[in-house]
This record gives sequence, C-alpha cells and structure tokens, in this order.
Amino acid sequence: MRRSDRLFDIIQILRDGKLHRAQDIADRLEVSVRTIYRDMDTLVASGVPVEGERGVGYMVREAITLPPVTLTAAELEALNLGMAIVAEAADDDLKAAALSLADKIDAVLPTSTVAEADAWKFAVYPFSNATLGFTHMPALRAAIKARQKLHLDYRRIDGVLTARTIRPLHMEYWGRVWTLTAWCETRGAFRVFRVDLIEQATALPELFVDEPGKRLEDYQSQEVAALQTDQISPST
Repeated sequence: MRRSDRLFDIIQILRDGKLHRAQDIADRLEVSVRTIYRDMDTLVASGVPVEGERGVGYMVREAITLPPVTLTAAELEALNLGMAIVAEAADDDLKAAALSLADKIDAVLPTSTVAEADAWKFAVYPFSNATLGFTHMPALRAAIKARQKLHLDYRRIDGVLTARTIRPLHMEYWGRVWTLTAWCETRGAFRVFRVDLIEQATALPELFVDEPGKRLEDYQSQEVAALQTDQISPST
C-alpha cells in the first residue's frame, strides 16, 4: 500500500469521531505502531485536526462529511460556473473530477431549492486560511509541469517565516489543505509544504532536470524504506 493510500485510510477510520488506539489502527492496516505514529505526525503537519497522543489514542472531532445543502438560484449558478471553468482546464484529472461532480449534483438536486440564511454550512475542517493557498495554485502547477525552480516565502506552523528555494515535484489534497512535495535546495533535503502557509511563490529563471536523489520517485522510495524500517523495528 502506498503511504498516501494508507493516510487516506487512516482518515476514513478517524472520521467517526471516536477514539482509536494506534495499535488497533496498525492491526487493521497491517503495519507497525511506529508507522501509525509517523503517519499521525504527517497528518497533523498537513493540517488535519487530529487530537490525541501516543499511548492514549487518536480522534478527529470535526466530521469529514458534506451534509445536505440547499442552494439559491444564484448559488447554484455560481457552482455550475465554477465546475464549467474547471471542466475546461487542461488538467485531465481536474476536468474528470469536475464532470463527475456535476453528475453527482444533478442526481440529487431537487426541482426547486429553498435557502435560508443559516440553512447549511460545510462540516469540514475549519482552516480559516485554507483559501490563501488557492492563489498560489496556478504558479505551483505551472512550475511542476515546466520543472521550474521556485522561491518561497513560507511561514512554518510555529509562525516563523522562512525563505526557500525549491524544486516543486508533486501536490496532494488533504481535505481543504493542499501540500507540496519538493526538493528544498535551501535545506538540501525533501520537504513537504502546506500550500496555505506559502505567503509568496515566485518562479525563478532557472529550470531543473532530474537528478538521482532529488526526484519524486526518490522521495517515494525514501518513504517506503522508512516504512519497512518501522515494520521490522520493535514498537516503542
């Protein structure tokens, strides 16, 4: 199982809002407890509101669901416009997702909708700054495709502002929070950045080519090796 798939499975386990012991999750996913500890650290760093600690258990208090909603005609028009724009994107994955979403909405949309001021809200993670990341998405996606180096002004989770020069490699979505996997030339190592914590992303006039040890597949191999080490090491 890829680590990204395992992290998704952990989120599915935690979404019931109950307390889950690391050992129970490890048994269910057939990995070591140490692997689960590492995965929980990754989820927290990615912005997923996991609560708990080693030896006690973990839980997510906010339901990871989208409850039924009622839309005004204007809101429905805005939603359809957004999906139409994405459906015209050059990114095949985003286009397919937009078309799939449109089909799902059409399947459940009533003939008429009645909206009240507070009739609904999203029951998802309350990341107040999540939308900030969207302003950087075009630059990040373009840099990944063009293999172009970026300068980042990045505010760490502890609030410290840092400057980085990176080789952007891959982006992933974690429920309203996107992360960017990159080779950080400033640190000389792979780093995973929360996109909503990027304050400025500037394309540099320098392209990069694949180099052993700095590629996405190298990062993935490194993660697999770490997982295997966890599985053969005694749990602590």
